[in-house]
Amino acid sequence: MPQTTHSTRAMRAFATLAGITVLAGTSLLAQHGTKNGEWRAWGGDVGMTRYAPLDQINATNFSTLEVAWRFRTENLGARPDFNLQATPLMIKGVLYFTAGAHRDALAVNAATGETLWMHRLEEGRRAEVSSRRMSGRGVGYWTDGRDDERVFYVSSGYQLVGLDAKTGAPLKDFGVNGVVDLRKENDQQLDLENADVAWNGAPVVAKNVIIVGAAHRAGSAPRSKEAPKGYIRGYDAKTGKRLWIFHTIPRPGEFGNDTWLNDSWAYTGHTGVWTQLTVDEEAGIAYLPIEIPTGDYFGGHRPGANLFAESLVAVKLETGERIWHFQFVHHPIWDYDVPCAPILADITVDGRPIKAIAQPTKQGFLFVFDRLTGKPVWPIEERPVEKGTLPSETYSPTQPFPTKPPPFERQGFLEDYVVDFTPEIKAEALKMVRQYKIGPLFTPPIARGEGGKIGTLYIPNGANWPGGSLDPDTGMVYVYSHSLLRVLSMVNEARRSDMNYISVGGGDDSSGGLSVQGLPLIKPPYGRITAIDLNKGDISWQIAHGETPDTITNHPALQGLTIPRTGRAGGAGGSSGGIGILTTKTLVIAGEGGQVKTPNGLRGAMLRAYNKATGAEVGAVYMPGAQTGSPMTYMLGGKQYIVVAVSGAVTPGELIAYKLPD
Repeated sequence: MPQTTHSTRAMRAFATLAGITVLAGTSLLAQHGTKNGEWRAWGGDVGMTRYAPLDQINATNFSTLEVAWRFRTENLGARPDFNLQATPLMIKGVLYFTAGAHRDALAVNAATGETLWMHRLEEGRRAEVSSRRMSGRGVGYWTDGRDDERVFYVSSGYQLVGLDAKTGAPLKDFGVNGVVDLRKENDQQLDLENADVAWNGAPVVAKNVIIVGAAHRAGSAPRSKEAPKGYIRGYDAKTGKRLWIFHTIPRPGEFGNDTWLNDSWAYTGHTGVWTQLTVDEEAGIAYLPIEIPTGDYFGGHRPGANLFAESLVAVKLETGERIWHFQFVHHPIWDYDVPCAPILADITVDGRPIKAIAQPTKQGFLFVFDRLTGKPVWPIEERPVEKGTLPSETYSPTQPFPTKPPPFERQGFLEDYVVDFTPEIKAEALKMVRQYKIGPLFTPPIARGEGGKIGTLYIPNGANWPGGSLDPDTGMVYVYSHSLLRVLSMVNEARRSDMNYISVGGGDDSSGGLSVQGLPLIKPPYGRITAIDLNKGDISWQIAHGETPDTITNHPALQGLTIPRTGRAGGAGGSSGGIGILTTKTLVIAGEGGQVKTPNGLRGAMLRAYNKATGAEVGAVYMPGAQTGSPMTYMLGGKQYIVVAVSGAVTPGELIAYKLPD
């Protein structure tokens, strides 16, 4: 494929600043936070803590932050990107990230935002038909500790690209002219141009291994029960050679194949890692948070528990060999795919030190394990759940429930969840809800019209792809979640799919396509941040995150009422996507989703800072759009910067860097 790289002399000069020394063949990324004021991995470190031990920006001065520079992306392609999700890396005074409609890789001066180089892989139709287009979430970095520094990203057309970090030039000794085609050596036959397998994540690079995930189009109404599989692979950072592949749907003779009855392993697809991945470099273990199989809400064509769907799998970093796994949902039919990278933490429980891993889920649970053995830190109980009624579906009689920590988000759908600003609004909401089947977590989907009901109503999202962050000093995990609604209305439509049932329900925002006098059907908060103490297994605090939407503050039926801050759903449109959290030595920092009229009178959103111990807000600064990428921070030239990607429905994506006034 044709490639384009733009470089400047400034890059070559600037890349020599703030150098650090690392050992050959390893990135030496901190497992528990960033080091030397840099940000060397998508999650700050490959343990995905999103923690930086910096405190120049603190509670006393956060609100005085000013814009240091802005990097706008609307001119990177023929059309703007209105959902920029990148988190940059900062190494030796340079930011590296992906952006734009073509998913360009860029390097910019971390002090000024000046472009140093840009690389574009021209892929034509292959990129245009991809299921994961636009900007992507970022890059991975590797160095031999001397002169060899490399940046890696996955293109829209699902190719792994290796670049010289100093110049942006493709690596001549990596793959073929710097490119590894990820649709090859995939242990399945894939159409190189049109196959429905791609990835918009940032590669995780640990020691000499690059790990990439796999994703597909949304599966609520798949055209067929047959689909490409989302196998996960590790590559050599020096050569691009495939080191290993993990079959997320096990083949005959492999562990877990017997959980796919009637040979359903052969044709079922998806079951990839569409989100980010985590590594414990010291232990040499990679952790794979795996999604649902085809299709999201019906599993009648894949009877059995379906390992390793909706599981966390620990594999050897160097070989991909399975060490342990835990399945969060048996025979998945709720689209509760594991949405984010797990977080590594060293904790002490009842006086016992534990090398732990904490996995937030869409169910609103935080599962905590010993990361070396997979043993739960607190008991996880298999509890009976309702058996569904679809005639060709199979159902698991039990599902796993952690005894600690408690859920951080509402689950299923109960009458108590309905909006109750006034008695009249609540009564109208309850009348609407009675048209649907509701119940606790794991209430199964129903066919449209069964029992006179339209479908099953539930809250499908706790955590999302940005995941959480850790304070390694206290063992506190901070996670954003939002309450979205979805209707599962199962139908048989041979015109649209060869599956017995697909879902034609609506939703994926705070209303789920349902509203009461223009208000969301559920009561607030719509977005929240929860602090969970991993040493105790308790929730320390929980707050609504995000200003109350204009549709509520200006609603005629609510005038004169005192309504506490409702929080807002994450994402560019305030409807989905989640919000990433940054933790520093003194603060928890997160931007809002959606856009409202902010205190300065402008439409936009606020970047907010909270006290880590109490959740009290201690400062806020204006952003011209919603937070759509996770914030990061670094020190350079004696100054601390915070950089965040913002965008919105009519706001092209940009990176904004904040610092204290000079």
